[in-house]
Amino acid sequence: MGLKGKLVVSMEVECEGHLFHELYQTKPHHVSNISPNKVTGFDLHEGGLGEVGSVVIWKYKEDGNEKIAKCVIEEAIDDGKKSITWKGIEGDLLEEYNAFTLNFSCDQHWITWTFVYEKKTEDIPEPLTFLGYIADLTKDIEAHHLEN
Repeated sequence: MGLKGKLVVSMEVECEGHLFHELYQTKPHHVSNISPNKVTGFDLHEGGLGEVGSVVIWKYKEDGNEKIAKCVIEEAIDDGKKSITWKGIEGDLLEEYNAFTLNFSCDQHWITWTFVYEKKTEDIPEPLTFLGYIADLTKDIEAHHLEN
């Protein structure tokens, strides 16, 4: 029991949420410039930026450790709801989870991240550390937009 889970964090931001959506959809390679201590690289492996079915590779540091996430942009890029869904297909998250999906959405001044996952075993912890990492990254992006 308890192998499947869902975590959601919604954060109020001072800048307009559409700036986050635009960043992740059309300029994700800029995230490493905005928060180089957290995101160390982004590569488009297959497809085009912001296109459903594209495969991307995120390189990041979590708790000082270099990590990688290879993801496919799922059928859920919704410009109306300003949301994007990435499904993990390789990388560090899939060492502990059979499945891991991240959904990003924004509504005016609210940014919401939703993780849907399935742990490989019951003793694997919930991805709370990764949720904190994503919340901190969101704060870095907010600060960048407020400076400009």
